[in-house]
Amino acid sequence: MNLDIRLPIGVLFLLLGALLVAYGLMTDPAVYEAHSLGININLIWGAAMAAFGAVMLALSLRARGRD
Repeated sequence: MNLDIRLPIGVLFLLLGALLVAYGLMTDPAVYEAHSLGININLIWGAAMAAFGAVMLALSLRARGRD
């Protein structure tokens, strides 16, 4: 049995990161200025999560190609 945990983790983080990025882009900027020092934390962490998911997915697909 050839189970690679990086594939589901990569897909999960990529999807959740994309959702956070979309939410961060659609939210009113006045909310961030009033509550979080003007930092769009949803956009920043969504991009970080999506990048991590893309790396995990790429590693999984690269390992699958070697087999």
